[in-house]
Amino acid sequence: MTTPADDALAKKRFLALALMRIVGALLVLAGFVLIRGGFELAGQPMDRWIGVAAVLIGAFDFAVMPLLLARRWRSPKDL
Repeated sequence: MTTPADDALAKKRFLALALMRIVGALLVLAGFVLIRGGFELAGQPMDRWIGVAAVLIGAFDFAVMPLLLARRWRSPKDL
């Protein structure tokens, strides 16, 4: 049986995983806008490199980090 503290912790972890995916998707979108030249940060050649970095970090944040956190937070199996 789960306790209210366990349920609250599970909700916080679920929210953290969902926010991680949302932030990753936003980073990917912002990176593509930078690569395309939609807005300017540091000038055109540098904006493309910043956009590429944002896309790569966002993709990692969207796809890999939730898996790593879920593995770390997995409940221990009872033996």
